[in-house]
Amino acid sequence: MILSTAMLASVASLMLQACAGQGVSSKLQVHIPQTLTRPDGYAHKEALFGVPPYGGSIQQNVYFANDLLCEPNVDTRGGFPIRPKDKSDKMEPWPAPYILLVDRGGCTFVKKVRNAQRSGAAGVIIADDRCLCSAGSSCTSAQGEQCETREPIMADDGSGSDISIPSFLMYKQDADPVKAELMANRPVRIEMAWALPHPDNRVEYQLWASPTDRMSHEFLKQFKKAAVALAHRAKFTPHIFVYNGVKSGCKAMDGENVCYSLCTNYGRYCATDPDNDLQKGISGADVVKESLRRACIWETYGSDGIGEQWWDYIVEFLFRCNTDPNFASDACIADAYSNSGVDAAEIEKCMKASGGLEIDAKNTLMEAELTAADEAGIVILPAAFVNGAAIRGALSFSTIFKAICAGFSKKSVPDVCLQCANCANEYDCVVNGGCAGASSQSVSMPVFIGSMVVLVVVFICVGLIQYRRSQNQVRAEVRGIIAEYMPLDNNSKVVSALDEGEIS
Repeated sequence: MILSTAMLASVASLMLQACAGQGVSSKLQVHIPQTLTRPDGYAHKEALFGVPPYGGSIQQNVYFANDLLCEPNVDTRGGFPIRPKDKSDKMEPWPAPYILLVDRGGCTFVKKVRNAQRSGAAGVIIADDRCLCSAGSSCTSAQGEQCETREPIMADDGSGSDISIPSFLMYKQDADPVKAELMANRPVRIEMAWALPHPDNRVEYQLWASPTDRMSHEFLKQFKKAAVALAHRAKFTPHIFVYNGVKSGCKAMDGENVCYSLCTNYGRYCATDPDNDLQKGISGADVVKESLRRACIWETYGSDGIGEQWWDYIVEFLFRCNTDPNFASDACIADAYSNSGVDAAEIEKCMKASGGLEIDAKNTLMEAELTAADEAGIVILPAAFVNGAAIRGALSFSTIFKAICAGFSKKSVPDVCLQCANCANEYDCVVNGGCAGASSQSVSMPVFIGSMVVLVVVFICVGLIQYRRSQNQVRAEVRGIIAEYMPLDNNSKVVSALDEGEIS
């Protein structure tokens, strides 16, 4: 039996399901009306797509779309509360920024939030239309509607990488009173907030990726600059991702590798075939080998939590070897080693010492990665974690850098975060050592104090100069008055106090 790439991916997906928002503390609170405010906020589900403002919040007025938002053309002039009419005799559109309340049902969560984003929403609350069985009498179901044993996961349908706004699912018994307020044309103001754990003065971040995962390539090319700038204030750990061939059925009962070129170690460690051709091109086994190589490079050079050689090797590999036939070429790998300052002999030694890939035996590094994958609960690749919290949205320099900076406590934020986290272009800021133009919204304390000292000195100097000028003018005017109005005897000399320097 041969397992296809799709079958392996399906097995892995089922094996690695995890709950949303792991490690992230998100909060949903109603501020207006105060009758709906709860001390601990509202229970909710967080979407597995979109990019929350980690360490921040969104607090805006809410508008109820009164539409399932399954079509891209959203009527922003409908819904509740009712607004005044404009010159066109139509109700004014929802005034941005706003949070949009939308009923569940009719289409996927991703489609609803995408359409809300297009309409200008800053965030989305999906109002559940079904009661939880555990809610009991506190929730009223529609006639003939069965209760649910648990809330659905707001999963990505595979197309949510373009969504940049956050969204929550609000339970029916909580959403119904909010909708009632809005439909009664009364204002409702909601806060959506996110916080990352702050265990100590150092942030730890991890990346899960595969060598053939194209979504991570741009990030891998860029982020070394930030890793070096953060220095020892942040600890990076890269993880490789391979499939457990034993659990996937690639290692038969008699020990045979039934998935052939997809796996190594007689079916123990497997990867999808990137070109879906088992007969030629880059094989799954090639991907597994490159994954082990990268794990060994980190094992050798990553003890400082920065791993400059690891980043350099990734960049060199992507530049030189990322396509067939160079992907598995020993000569190309040697070239990448040489240009990144990696000791080829040390890496080969590590790969063999860990158990290698040829024999029917476990590889210690691969086993460690499989265990870590089970514990982390990876849903999709690439995946990033900051202080143990899963970071949502597309993998980008901006998203990860801001999340790392949000992971510091207020008293321990490093200068690079103060300078660049609020920059319009965080990457350029890190590379150039500061924001360009007026993009920066934060200034470090030493720079602020130095600037104030310079300003004070300048003002004092200007004041002294102006004082001297005014005194000279007074002296000149007094001399003029004396010369014009005081009669002087040609044969006598009048000595004034001015000439003696007594006027000051």
